[in-house]
Amino acid sequence: MMTIRLVCVGDLKEDHWTKAASEYAKRLDGFCKLEIVEIPEAKLPANPGEALIQTALASEGTRILAKCGGFHLIALAIEGAMESSPAFSERLEKLGVAGVSKVAFAIGGSHGLSDEVKRKADQLLSFSPMTFPHQLMRVVLLEQIYRAFSIQRKSSYHK
Repeated sequence: MMTIRLVCVGDLKEDHWTKAASEYAKRLDGFCKLEIVEIPEAKLPANPGEALIQTALASEGTRILAKCGGFHLIALAIEGAMESSPAFSERLEKLGVAGVSKVAFAIGGSHGLSDEVKRKADQLLSFSPMTFPHQLMRVVLLEQIYRAFSIQRKSSYHK
């Protein structure tokens, strides 16, 4: 069984995000071993300069990469490749067939991901050219992982 690890900067503060993420985590139980690792978001002043932002991203990036050792890393980044749900499902299936049993997804915080995380990732994945809050992105990613496994099992969930 594949292990899917989400390494997320920040936590889910609002109850509705927590409930939605929990629902998809429960649905994924029969498809994979799901792990969610939260990395605290670096504290920044209200209007940080670019140097402070880059320092914070580097710190978060180091912690993200420490949690992704031994995993095939897919970083969510706006400049990444976009895929349809069936193509995403096929990618996960091909990883499994190739013997990859551990896949990590990195979701950055409000300032995104460090350049180092993006360079070290095996793939950059974008869900849209738009920017989304990281809490919502976690739920969307969990739903798409569930959809990917449902497609593989030819479930009626994906229509």
